[in-house]
Amino acid sequence: MRKGTNEMICLADDPNQKGFSVACYHKDLEPFMARGRELRKAGKNTKEIFETREAEAKRGKLIMLEQPATLFVFSAPDESFNKVTGEVKDGYLRYVVYTPYATAESTGLPLKPEAPSMPWIMHSGTHGAHIMITPPVSKTSE
Repeated sequence: MRKGTNEMICLADDPNQKGFSVACYHKDLEPFMARGRELRKAGKNTKEIFETREAEAKRGKLIMLEQPATLFVFSAPDESFNKVTGEVKDGYLRYVVYTPYATAESTGLPLKPEAPSMPWIMHSGTHGAHIMITPPVSKTSE
């Protein structure tokens, strides 16, 4: 790992977790992401984390973005990750654009994908509203 030279923050894979996952996101998402990590470390589940951050955002305790910001996640199951060489085979990259409080009406996006790879809005109208962009999974030939 090294210090970056742009606006992105990247998190390395946690070798204690199953599978492989790295994420990079715009620095303006750090308060939101850091709070999620704190709550997870405190033993909260996904629903509790969402509800806590929603309440904190509404109270102004958790400062949310003023403009959209992107998150990239590259992941793979255990069997596709060689822990010795660091090679990832058949990894999957998904894209997320956080747009707090955006709705289907404000974006023109559906609430679920209506076609393969179609962007859609998740958590519409909440602090955690974001546009999901999930390219199809492609398998390399063996």
